[in-house]
Formats: sequence, structure tokens, C-alpha cells
Amino acid sequence: MLPLYRTRTDAGYARQCLTAIFFALSAFSAASAQDALSQPESVESAKAEHLRVNGVRQPRTTSADTAHLLDHALGYSTYSAGGVSALPVLNGMADDRVATLVDGMRIDAACPNHMNPAMSYVDPDSVSRAVAIAGITPVSLGGDSIGGTVEIERKDPLFAKTGNILVTGHVRGDYRSNGGGSGASGSLTVANDMFSLRYTASYSHASDYQAGGNGQRVRSTEYLSFNHAVTLGVKKANHLLALTFGQQDIPYEGFPNQYMDMTNNRSTFVNGKYKGDFNWGTLDVRGSWQRVTHVMNMLSDKGGHSATTGMPMNTDARTATYAIKATIPLGLKHTLKLGSSFDHNGLNDWWPPLQGSKMMGPGTYHNINNGHRDRLGHFAEWDAQWLPRFSTQLGFRNDLVMMNTGKVAPYSWTGMMSMADAMAAKRFNQASRGRTDVNFDVTATGRWKPLDSLSIEGGYARKTRSPNLYERYAWGRGSMATRMIGWFGDGNGYVGNLNLSPEVANTASVTVDWHDPTPAQRWDLKIQPFYTYTHNYINVRRLRSFSNGLSMLGFVNHNAQSYGINASGSVRLWDRTAYGRGELVGNINWVRGVDLVTHSGLYHQMPANGLIGLHETYENWTGRVEVTLVKSKDTVDWLRNEPRTPGYALLGLGGSYRWRYFTLNAELANVLNQRYYLPLGGLSLGGYDATGILGPLPGMGRSFNMNLTAAF
Repeated sequence: MLPLYRTRTDAGYARQCLTAIFFALSAFSAASAQDALSQPESVESAKAEHLRVNGVRQPRTTSADTAHLLDHALGYSTYSAGGVSALPVLNGMADDRVATLVDGMRIDAACPNHMNPAMSYVDPDSVSRAVAIAGITPVSLGGDSIGGTVEIERKDPLFAKTGNILVTGHVRGDYRSNGGGSGASGSLTVANDMFSLRYTASYSHASDYQAGGNGQRVRSTEYLSFNHAVTLGVKKANHLLALTFGQQDIPYEGFPNQYMDMTNNRSTFVNGKYKGDFNWGTLDVRGSWQRVTHVMNMLSDKGGHSATTGMPMNTDARTATYAIKATIPLGLKHTLKLGSSFDHNGLNDWWPPLQGSKMMGPGTYHNINNGHRDRLGHFAEWDAQWLPRFSTQLGFRNDLVMMNTGKVAPYSWTGMMSMADAMAAKRFNQASRGRTDVNFDVTATGRWKPLDSLSIEGGYARKTRSPNLYERYAWGRGSMATRMIGWFGDGNGYVGNLNLSPEVANTASVTVDWHDPTPAQRWDLKIQPFYTYTHNYINVRRLRSFSNGLSMLGFVNHNAQSYGINASGSVRLWDRTAYGRGELVGNINWVRGVDLVTHSGLYHQMPANGLIGLHETYENWTGRVEVTLVKSKDTVDWLRNEPRTPGYALLGLGGSYRWRYFTLNAELANVLNQRYYLPLGGLSLGGYDATGILGPLPGMGRSFNMNLTAAF
């Protein structure tokens, strides 16, 4: 049986256990390294792994959420959610509209509030590569999305040189003053030239954080998370096979902009990948299986829960996937990629009765009963190098999306409090629920480099996304039932629509990259305008109003458009042996989305924002001063009662020092303790439960963050 809730004393106990384990591993590995069995080159290559964000190195992060590894990438932002469960946004398109791939596999959230998105299952220290591609995404990176792609790759297995044994790994500890956050992670690899075995583990914890300004506690922002994984690697000649077995356990995680919290989430997964080089080309095969058991209720900030209080909500999901990609050179100038993929997502979502409650009983509320969403896709992609300075890419993709669900039931078929849900359930059960969408994607891009200092890349993409299970099958009509559905953090209630059509987005984008043509790369400037017209954009219509001013909303198809511009640049200010190297960096992102039927702004569009930073590197020291600028949010979705937020500027200081196998990283975030509200934070429902005041979610105040990593 999975525990519904664990008290916070578990965090201290777990911290002590993990610290002891990691230091034991460190001592063992240090002793093994002294035996001269491992090769220094292999250890150095492991430490040199870094994250790639649109080609920009960003090896540091103090957040426990993998989604924040991509902060400051062009067009990238995040929906605020739980402490390790932020939702990605690319050019104003969020969540399911962004294809999030973990080790090449698509993972969908298994929760009516999307509390367990794909990146929440990966510890940041396990990641070797994180890439965000906004707008025009190659068809080889997946379909069933219209906003772009986020790729997360775990570290590949390490191997020793022939005849040697490699023992390597790392230990890391984290501390965050605001919210009393702490964390630890570690890995240990033992390998020869053919076999590799790696164990990784991590732990992260935080209590409610304090807002900027007056230091008010922001309720429902605590969390506790554990991750474990074992990776077996086999390498022979030009072939690599890796199998990863893992489990994640989140005993609790508060969600400040939801009515509910996560009181347990356990994921067990198996992930395999094969890469092989042949005479005809290369073959990449991926496969995975995952089971998620997910429990929601109310933590103490929202009143807590017991056998007779709260509201239990359970979800059980199983995912099975494969992806095959072959890359075939066609002469010296042309390459053909062919691929096939299949994703099965089975979901049961039920709400057990609450003892003694007339509203939540006497039976079980079946929200999604044996639902499934299966996606079968095939693609062909042709890369051509027509001239030394001109190349093209043309891709075609077809995805068959098949969905269905069984009959459902309200808490009661006869009770007055369940009458709206009972009538809705009867209509839903009598309807034909199976749906099959045949979707087609096309991408066409070209890259021209007229000068050594200038490259221009642009093109067109037609992308399609089918509704998710809740957009089609959330059937409830009672005020309480509908408010339990919705991953938007806006406090409204949502009703599904069996007749939704897939979204079809037509995007045109150009990226102009002007840079220093010399190897010194002293300066660069990148500008990326884009425009997207979406047929059948899944938006909402108002069904009725609630007493608190919020609304019951139904999903509908409208046409919409979004447009904007992203830019980034850097210039080297000095590079001297005596002073080190100094660099000025900056970026800016602006997007505007409009529903062409209601003429309201699209929900959760990030206002104009950017960053200006001064980075210094001197021998083993690095330092940074950064100012994050966000304009006031004035264009909002009035149908959802989206709050306006004032603009703000946040000052951050940070630096790191490397000494042999140790790296110390420290930062002071929000140095001036500025009070601000998160433009994509939604409503502070956790605070509303306690104060009766409904307002936007406050951001985190001043925090001193540090981590120490020892690599061996």
C-alpha cells in the first residue's frame, strides 16, 4: 500500500540516510581510484558533460526542478506549479502543446491537474543534455504538438579503456535559504571497456517559501522528492545498448495555484536505447514502460485531510512506447531519416468516497474509466546540402491518434448534490466515445550563410495536436467536480468536449544569426521573429459563473494567432591574463496571442521579458551579475479572469570556484528582496483558502543558494 501522506520528519531522516550513503560511496570510490584502475581521460570526459540550451552552455542550476535548466533560452518560460513540476512554455504555447521527450520518449502527465509532467521525473543532476526548440521543429523529433519540442537526455553509460576498470561518480549537496530547501544527489559508475553499471540517487526537500517585500509565507509550496535509477550499458564496436531501471517517490508536493495538492506520486519505469553504426547508416531504437500511481488530497496549508475530511483523488497510469529512427546517407550531400513511433497511454482516474460525506459519496466518482490514448506515427525527413553555404530540410509526418474511455459514474445517481453530475454521466455513457484523428505534419526549412559572419535560417511548419484525455472526456457538470479539472492554475472549473477537433498550427519563422567570424567569437547577435495561425485552437467558452467570481468553462475550438520576436546577444568586454575574461550577455522575448473569436488574449502569455548579465571568468573562478526584467502583464484572457501583474526587475549575484575535483557554486537571488507576482503563476488558491483574498501568486523573496559537488 502507498502511504497517502508522510510527515515532514521524513525529510530529516531521509537527509541523514542519503548523506551517509553518499559519503560512503565517495570514500569507496576514492579508495578505488587510488588503485589506478580508472583512466583520467574518462573521468575528465564525465566532468566535461554540459547542458546545451539552443547551443548555449548553461552548466549551473540551483533549482530542484529540471524545467528550470532551460531558463533564459529563446522563447522559453514556465507555468508555475509545484516545486519540482513546472510546465514548459515555448513562444506562448504550453504543456501538451510542447512535445517533451525524455531519452527520446514522450511522457504525458497522469493527473487532471498535470501535477506530474515529463520533466518532473528527471533529477537535474542526471541530465547531460537539455534543448528547447521553439516554433519549427523537425518531424523527426515527434508529432502531436504545435508549440515546439523540449529534449531531455540522461547521461550515457561510461566505459573504460581496453584492459582497464573505471570507477567514477559524484556527490552533490544543495542548500536554499528561502523555504529551508535542501538536497543531495550522487552517482557511482563501475565499468570496463564493454560493460558499465551506474547507480544514481537524489533527494530534494523544501518548506513553504517566503515572498519578497514583507516576507509573507506563500502557502502550499512545500515538497519532498526521491529519485533512484540503475543504468546498465553494453558497448561493442559501433554498437551501444543502455537499459535504465528507476523509481521516483514524491511523498508530498504542494501546489499553490490548485485546489488540491499531491499527497503521493510513485513512478516505476524501464527505459532502453540502442545506437548502432552500419555500412548503410545509423540506427537509433528507443523503448520504455512506465507505471504511475498518483494520489491527490489537501495538505495542512489547505486544511489537511483525514478519513472524514479532504477529498481523495486517485490516478493510475501505464505508458508503453517505442521509437525507431534510421539515418541513411544518400551520397555526400543528402541524408534521409526514416522513423516510426508508438505511444500507449492508459489511464484510470477515480475519486473514492469520503466517509460520512453526502456530497462525496456514497459511491466512487469515476472520472476517466479505462481511458486510453494511443499514438502511431511515421515520418520521412530529407536533409540536403545543395551548396557549401546553402542547405534545406524537408519533412513529412503522419500520426494516428486513437482515444476511448469506458462508462463513468458520479458519487451518487440519486442524491440532490450529485444531480448535475448524474445527468451528465448518463449523457456521457449514452454517447459514442471512441475517437480517431488522422494528423499530418509538414516542415520545410532552409539555411543560408552568405557571409562568414551571417547565417539566416527560416521556413514553414504545419503542426497538429489532438486533444488530451481530459479535454475530450472530462464529463462532470457539478461545480466541485469541474474545479478538480484544470492544469491552468486559474481556479476555474473545466468541462470536456467529445467533439473537439485537433489543433492545426501554421508557423513561419526566421532566425538571423550575426556573429564574429573569427574563432575568438567575441560577439554575436541572434534575432528570431515568428508568426503562428492556429485552426481549431482549443480554448474555452463560459458555461456559468461561480459565487467567488470564477467560472465553469467548456473546451471549444476557436481560431487563434500568435506572433512575437526573440533575441539574444553577447559581447566580450575584456580578455586579459591579469583580469580574466568578461562578457556582457542579454536576451529578450516578446509574444502576443489572440483568440480570433472572443478577441481575448490567449491564456498565460508571458509579457515582454529579458535578462542583462555581466559574466566574469578568471582562472578557476566564475562570477555573474544578472538583472531579470519583466514588463507588466496587461493583455490577459478575460474569460478565465486572468489577473494582471505589475512589472518588476530582479537582481541576482552568483559565482563558482573549481578546485581539483570540487566545485562550489553560490548565488544570491532577488538581492533586493523585491516583491513581485508571477505572470504565469495563476491565482494563489492556497492563500485564498487561508485568507479569503483571491490574488495572483507572489514570487520568491531573497534567497541564498549554494551547492557543493565532488567528482571522483
